[in-house]
Amino acid sequence: MRIFLILVFILTIISCNQDASKEFSSVKIERIFTDSLSIRAIKPVGVDKVWFAANNGRVGLIDGLTPKLATIKYEDSLLNFRAISATKNAVFVLSIENPGVLYKIGHTENEATNIEEVYSEKGEKVFYDAITFWDEKEGIAMGDPTEDCLSIIITRDGGNTWNKIACENLPKVEIGEAAFAASNSNISVFNNHVWIVTGGKRARVFHSADRGNTWEVFETPIIQGKSMTGIYSVDFLNKNTGIIFGGDWENKNFNEGNKAITHDGGKTWELLNNGKAPGYRSSVKFIPGTNGKGIVAVGSPGISYSNDGGDSWKELSKEGFYAIEFVNDTLAFASGRNKISRLIFN
Repeated sequence: MRIFLILVFILTIISCNQDASKEFSSVKIERIFTDSLSIRAIKPVGVDKVWFAANNGRVGLIDGLTPKLATIKYEDSLLNFRAISATKNAVFVLSIENPGVLYKIGHTENEATNIEEVYSEKGEKVFYDAITFWDEKEGIAMGDPTEDCLSIIITRDGGNTWNKIACENLPKVEIGEAAFAASNSNISVFNNHVWIVTGGKRARVFHSADRGNTWEVFETPIIQGKSMTGIYSVDFLNKNTGIIFGGDWENKNFNEGNKAITHDGGKTWELLNNGKAPGYRSSVKFIPGTNGKGIVAVGSPGISYSNDGGDSWKELSKEGFYAIEFVNDTLAFASGRNKISRLIFN
């Protein structure tokens, strides 16, 4: 038994070292779709398939063959989509400004079969930013305040119906505190948890441990106070470890107070590599299978990578993207102005 325990311990150490030492030196960027669109919301559904939602009412499936594209109109208007999520048999796309409209797109493996409006909201201040699902039944979307709280809508029936949480059940926001519809990544979920991030006047993290029934809010050291400063993206590895990224969109090279990590579920945050590269980034993700050591952040200035949990970073490419979503530990899809690409990390 003692020899067995020693062997287990040695194998554990080796495994940890392998995870920590895995390092990328480059990224191969393969353009798979080009159009005159601003594409800020993507959802991979395999190594060669990705759904997207964009401006001009455009949604589509890129599968390596001929892109399947659709244009969605609300009355006579072409909506601007910046949020997308998916369950097994449906894709959900959510528009930003008034009116905020959420569509459920039923699909087969290779194409959409029907498009159904499942939620709409009108109002001068309506502006939705992001959407995601915990599982096949329950999902959540968030947007800027229309009153004195964030706009949060939740489904419990697979996306067929959505209900907005009353402000009396949410933490209050400050005037000028909102969110950025930059990459559909200011929501992160893990098990029953959800974290939502804000920017502008304040840069905070809103948290629910019970799928949106009760809420708390945490302060962060991220730069804040101006309309384009704050947190643009959040990703959680598990219920304890998470990363937030953002900065000052009007001064993208500024690298102070723009990235932080938590190891207690978001209650406290520690700045990462403060005053050092990279600066502003709009989307951040932990690399699957690296135990939180591997992190990639993208933005219009380029692609940045950390191999040590965010303590140090290096630039892999100056090509700009808005959003990134990983498929596995070496493959991701990224979207940006007029494009969607496959990123292969080496």
